[in-house]
Amino acid sequence: MTVYNFYIFDRNGTCLHYAEWNRRKQSGMDKEEEYKLMYGMIHSIKSFVNRISPTDLKDGFLNFRTSQYKLHFYETPSGLKFIMNTDLSVGNIKDVLHQMYSNIFVEYVVRNPMCALDQPIKSELFESKMDDFVRGLSFFPMRVA
Repeated sequence: MTVYNFYIFDRNGTCLHYAEWNRRKQSGMDKEEEYKLMYGMIHSIKSFVNRISPTDLKDGFLNFRTSQYKLHFYETPSGLKFIMNTDLSVGNIKDVLHQMYSNIFVEYVVRNPMCALDQPIKSELFESKMDDFVRGLSFFPMRVA
């Protein structure tokens, strides 16, 4: 099992944070273009799922899978979007993404007066805590030395 990459977007589509760990293939475009493409895709999928669903969705869109990876999605009540790409064997990680929001984002960004909530996150402490959290996940691959 593995984690490929992770994005945090605000409600306006600004990429606040991006990290990658085991991403094997790059997109071939600059990061700003990739962020816009990812945000647009998520916006479109959310809209499609909400309109086409035959029942009232409690959680809405949580993930989708391709033949190569699985995209996991969590949106906070304030409109922050947490997106993690993993391999196909990773199950539902809604709770993991919620923990990343409540235990790391709120603690090290929202409560940090030096962080502007509508700007990309420049806190090394936040980045370190997020990296440690992801590397500690049961589905993050362990390297054999």
